[in-house]
Amino acid sequence: MSEKIDLSNFVLNEDDEFMSANQRAYFRAKLNAWKNDILREARETLEHLAEESANHPDLADRASSETDRAIELRARDRQRKLISKIDAALQRLDEGTYGYCEETGEPIGLKRLDARPIATLSIEAQERHERREKVYRDE
Repeated sequence: MSEKIDLSNFVLNEDDEFMSANQRAYFRAKLNAWKNDILREARETLEHLAEESANHPDLADRASSETDRAIELRARDRQRKLISKIDAALQRLDEGTYGYCEETGEPIGLKRLDARPIATLSIEAQERHERREKVYRDE
């Protein structure tokens, strides 16, 4: 299967063998497209921040600009972390472990992976994890 997949027309077939070549190519294309979008947005943000670095004579304008800058930088930091998760998912694709729950080893499910391509836990394992987290957080 070619690495070039039209994400807008591709339909995941539940009847295919789990993580077939078509599915792997689809998820690789989806992850790479997502990563490229994030990187493009980051470049645009850097360009915007460089333009905005003008010294504002008004104190209120300067404070507003600094607040906007801090929000942008926090968003970029979250996206940097997301890129590392995307890279980890691509690594799992290369290793042949993509799509399988890290906790149980069972298939995660195509619908979950399509909605959250960086998922590492099945829905059941994720729910157990969240319940444990809530219990420990409430103590």
